[in-house]
Amino acid sequence: MSRMAQQVITKEAFLFLQKLEKNNNREWFTDSKKEFKIIETEVKGFFTALKERLQEHDEIDQQKMFRIYRDVRFSKNKTPYKTHFAGSFSRAGAQLRGGYYIQIKPKGSFIAAGFWGPNKEDLFRIRKEFETDASEIRNIINTPSFHEIWGELKGEALKTAPSGFHREHPDIDLIRQKQFIFVKEYSDEEVLSPDFITKVNDSFRAIRPYFDLMSDILTTDLNGASLLE
Repeated sequence: MSRMAQQVITKEAFLFLQKLEKNNNREWFTDSKKEFKIIETEVKGFFTALKERLQEHDEIDQQKMFRIYRDVRFSKNKTPYKTHFAGSFSRAGAQLRGGYYIQIKPKGSFIAAGFWGPNKEDLFRIRKEFETDASEIRNIINTPSFHEIWGELKGEALKTAPSGFHREHPDIDLIRQKQFIFVKEYSDEEVLSPDFITKVNDSFRAIRPYFDLMSDILTTDLNGASLLE
């Protein structure tokens, strides 16, 4: 595969996913396995090229391309295949945390960045930070240039205050969060454009102030002392 081919998402990838959505069964997929493997390799090449760009401004510990096969054991939807391609990029080690995500799907492509499932210790540490002083995080996410790209903080949240936190706290909207994610959607035209990889990388670069603050929070105690050995 040429280096140039890795820099773009092709029309063929979208066409395959559209056909898969209309024929989401094992017989069709088996007959189309050769085409799938070609498309999968191309998309994986794009993800690898994106990782290389991320490495220019961040430390990426792991790249993962998710399998096309769905786990239907506990789902009412028994279709066997996902109708999108997706990949993730984990930031390096205990000192950074967080990660990046990309989904490629006709009329459903997006990127995301942040913290999907903080463990209970990390979640408590983040909440205590916001309880003590949320000015830094608000300054970052409310900066016009940041907000224009990433919009509002998203993710699952409790309906009320977590145990041990006051429900009338002025920053309870942040304290209630269980996930700390930002999401940016892209049109099909944007995904298929030759500069899509640059746009994605620029957006990921723009979220760095948020990651830097969250990394600092998760590696220090409330007094600012390092938690890393």
